[in-house]
Amino acid sequence: MLGRIQANAGFLKGLLSLDPYDAYRFYPPSTASCQDLAQKIMDLRPDFLDSGRIQVINRSELPRRLAETDHHVFHLSDCIVAPGFLAAARNAYSRKIFPVTAVTHSLSYARYGQDFLKHLSPCTTPRDAVVATSRTAVGVVQAYYRYLRDGYGLAEGLFPEPSVEHIPLGVDLDVCPPPDEENRKALRAAFGFGQETVFLVLARLCHSSKMDFLPILRAFHRASRDGFQLGTVRLVLAGWTDEEDWGLQTLTDLAGNIGLPLSVVSRPSDARKWELYAASDVFLSPSDNLQETFGLTLLEAQAMGLPVIASDFDGYRDLVIPEETGVLVPTVGPSATDAIDIMAPMSFDNHIHLALAQRMAVDVPALAAALVRFAGDAALRLAMGEAARRNAGRYSWREIARQHVDLWERLWTREVPNRLAQRHPSAVPYAQVFAGYPTASLDSSTNLVVSRFGSAVYRGQDFPLVYAGLEEIVDMDTVRSLLVLARKPRDADNLCVRLRGAVSGLSIENAQALILWCLKHDLLERVDG
Repeated sequence: MLGRIQANAGFLKGLLSLDPYDAYRFYPPSTASCQDLAQKIMDLRPDFLDSGRIQVINRSELPRRLAETDHHVFHLSDCIVAPGFLAAARNAYSRKIFPVTAVTHSLSYARYGQDFLKHLSPCTTPRDAVVATSRTAVGVVQAYYRYLRDGYGLAEGLFPEPSVEHIPLGVDLDVCPPPDEENRKALRAAFGFGQETVFLVLARLCHSSKMDFLPILRAFHRASRDGFQLGTVRLVLAGWTDEEDWGLQTLTDLAGNIGLPLSVVSRPSDARKWELYAASDVFLSPSDNLQETFGLTLLEAQAMGLPVIASDFDGYRDLVIPEETGVLVPTVGPSATDAIDIMAPMSFDNHIHLALAQRMAVDVPALAAALVRFAGDAALRLAMGEAARRNAGRYSWREIARQHVDLWERLWTREVPNRLAQRHPSAVPYAQVFAGYPTASLDSSTNLVVSRFGSAVYRGQDFPLVYAGLEEIVDMDTVRSLLVLARKPRDADNLCVRLRGAVSGLSIENAQALILWCLKHDLLERVDG
């Protein structure tokens, strides 16, 4: 049910369906996450995994893989997942400067100012881009960059930013065909619906998250005071909640007081969600929360043939064609949030989102008028529902994947500087920053020789313990080469040079790491100069 996870899965499915590339690589951060992702891909496309065209590789191997193989593009599932650091790794290890792209989801968390600041770095190139899922999201990301650049005094030439490109999210049209009339009647009966007009709200059930439900009840109440019969409609609230007390009793009491039939479906399964779409008449989504950026449920509802009543808010206005696929209800927001801005980094995100949402007003009279209009006009619902279905057809995940492929090709045409930074300015240089922790650093003043335990290991008479996750550093063949080279005392610099000469492709850093590991585990020992 979570939009970001659902969107990422849909994009992957669309990309593999389009299949524009020879191979696909994934770099999860641990062995466990590699196994988990491999299983998910096996469930989705076992043919790709079996053929070897999909490879799931531990992220620790990234430097070596970048150096050995030319990659066409790196696409991150969220722009907050550190594209700036990936750009630095690319600049340091890859033979070619491939594009790095990352997609937006929610954009309103207080910590995101720090995350977007990391995009502005000397590692960023004109081939790097943030893919914003709505036109308003394009403006939000660009506003982040402007504000951060002004606040920190960052010159564009020294701290370039990625471009911001607009590509929407998509919908899986294969899993959401509108039901025939017989199935629709059966589903309505199963949910306890009668002949009333069913307005479906599908959102996170939390007033501080994606939507405040009270304005919906106020709109129905206003309509009833103007003579509309609430017994002819039903409001259905459905969605995920992590809270036991999210306001259900309050909403139930209010609905009862005004005579509005209300059904609540908490934590519906994916199958249940599609059944709710199929059994409903109108999709209702007057979002007022900055956590919303795109509006995936609006696409799903339209794909199921439902007309939409939505707030004129964020990405919603990209998805609803007014008076053709639905209605957009006006919204009004604040022109100043100074006190919230100052306190947000020191506050809980849900508190800040609630405070901001309560400063965002959906036009209740306009919402009430739309509810009455759709409730009383079945022909209007049918016509707009058919148009909505056609509109959603433009957003298949395969089509969205194709737009990304086109973007990646365009990014390759952009020129990049001859010299690029290989270290991100906010990445900690541990050896320098923490140089005062150990007694000394490994250098030519450190003389080493193989220990008795090291000799036993070399002869196969004993065996060291190697922790999981150290495979990239502690290769036993390389360890044996090191122990042979250390049969006579040598200073650490000399030993490092000789080891790199004996082992092809071994970096200075990894050679030092192996020497220190052997010293740590008593395979080597220090001797006087």
